Amino acid sequence: MLHAYWFNRSNHLTDYRNQYFTKSNIDIKSKNRHSYTIGITRPHITIESSLDQFLLELNKSPAAIQAYHTDLRQFLDWLHANDITIVAAQHVTSRHINDYLSYLVNQDRTGTTCTRKLVSIRLFFTYLVSEGVVFSSPTSKIKKPRKESKPKHVLRPDEFQRIIGEAKGNPRDYALLRLLFRAGIRVSEAIAIRLSDLDMEHTTLTLHGERSKKRKIPLEKKTLQALQSYLAVRPNTTDPYLFLNYQGQGLSIGGVRKMVAKYARCANIPKKINCHGLYYTCSSHSSVLGMIDLYSITPLRHERIRRPKENMPLGTEELRKLMEYTSL
Repeated sequence: MLHAYWFNRSNHLTDYRNQYFTKSNIDIKSKNRHSYTIGITRPHITIESSLDQFLLELNKSPAAIQAYHTDLRQFLDWLHANDITIVAAQHVTSRHINDYLSYLVNQDRTGTTCTRKLVSIRLFFTYLVSEGVVFSSPTSKIKKPRKESKPKHVLRPDEFQRIIGEAKGNPRDYALLRLLFRAGIRVSEAIAIRLSDLDMEHTTLTLHGERSKKRKIPLEKKTLQALQSYLAVRPNTTDPYLFLNYQGQGLSIGGVRKMVAKYARCANIPKKINCHGLYYTCSSHSSVLGMIDLYSITPLRHERIRRPKENMPLGTEELRKLMEYTSL
């Protein structure tokens, strides 16, 4: 039996909040805080029961679990519609999977989508092999579909200034846009920032990534000023999160994505810019202006060696100087 559930903010979910999943409920007995059950756990009698158990033990974020559930549920629906003899996971062969991938191609699905579906199926059968349900995975000899090469949309400095200019009337949006652009962080990390994560004395910010991973980043001058302006008008609520919506609650991932799209549209930017586009703009701009030449212009650690970008040993203060140097 499937139940609707609203994933709201709680003490157990600090990194992913305000996300809606249509068919899931929390398994409070599981050691994995991201796990959820679908009905009552049953042995691996049918392929559906195997799927239930796989999702229960999957150590991923709620968004990832929902994505795996969707991909695998679609695959099982296709299986039952095309081969009524399939009851258990042992009945699935590589021919079924190849036929399914061909079906997706005929439905004009992209190579990226087909690859994601195959990854979900492969992980599912890898789990079944580890559990002894099947002897070998039918995906072992199947090659990944070729992905399309999509262009990464990068903003020019003047285009970014136009987007920022549209948001200046809203301190929250202005601060969030500058943070996304300068820090190159994920949307899920941005909405998970708590007030206690912001260290104004040392001008640093603690980010909560996937699987409770934490990292600390410096804040350059313009981003810090934007955050200070937002804090001056931030609603005085009991909500611990830094960025709040009009109801005084933490922002959702969808809300941030809509905000970025709105300002790009208001600035008449024809490019398809999303949150990743801000990150690409940040990395591209920093690379052109400072990631290599910074060493010769403003030496860090008293070194003047021009190092490759991937080998640069940047500490917190060095990264802050780099962000200041390349700031728009």
